[in-house]
Amino acid sequence: MAAGPPGSPAPGSPAPVGLRITRALARCSDGRSEASLDPDLRVFVADLVRPYGLPLREDLLREGVGHSYEELAAGLLREALAEDEPVDLLILAFDTPDVRPGAPSSLALSRSVPGEPLAFAVCDQGTAAAFTALRLAAEYHRAGACRRAVVVLAEQTALHYEPAEPVVMPERHAAVVLVCEEAPGAGLAVHQWSGPDRPEPSVRARAEELGPGAAVLDATGADGGFAAQPFTGPWAELAERLPGWRAQRRPLLVAGLDRRLGVLSTLTQP
Repeated sequence: MAAGPPGSPAPGSPAPVGLRITRALARCSDGRSEASLDPDLRVFVADLVRPYGLPLREDLLREGVGHSYEELAAGLLREALAEDEPVDLLILAFDTPDVRPGAPSSLALSRSVPGEPLAFAVCDQGTAAAFTALRLAAEYHRAGACRRAVVVLAEQTALHYEPAEPVVMPERHAAVVLVCEEAPGAGLAVHQWSGPDRPEPSVRARAEELGPGAAVLDATGADGGFAAQPFTGPWAELAERLPGWRAQRRPLLVAGLDRRLGVLSTLTQP
């Protein structure tokens, strides 16, 4: 009878394979999209806020302020992927609404990657939407539905109506592309739950599970430490640091807390 350490695969069983973030690109942009001047944008936003009695920002609609997520991310996607790297799944995640009310930007972005991926968007979850998108990508992989997934994170600076309560808006238009690929070993894992008043113990416990060499990107502070880019900021930093962390073979922890919704999210990648 053969046996191994606790938790090791049974003899003869296939080695574990998981979905991992293998590369990331980030970019900020200035200017605006022509879509911000589309008359349909005003119609769409007016219909959206009418049940809640929220006034439109007529100045922004008149001036044409804001950027479409398709334009922000399409070039970044073409840089991130070669023609011989087909994508099975594309997920667009955002907090600030897009300025293109017509065709869904997730479907438009699917034309900027090789392959014919399933494409959809995740929104209305604040900063937790980025973690949700990555959790869904991992679930699709576990179900055998994808070997390569791309998660696109985007934010633009214009909110074309007065919010019911103050919200932090980004200073610049920005997009981040996270390429997730099948690789030997355990893949990324995302956990999300109603956030405690003090997230530090939960984040510290996750880091201890990964060991003393873990690379930790903690965005759970009062402003997450990323007030200028509240949605894409942590992931842009990940894009900058990921090559070095991968070269050092360090396990990864990313943590975020959406204080409006009270959702604490952690991503671990052994």
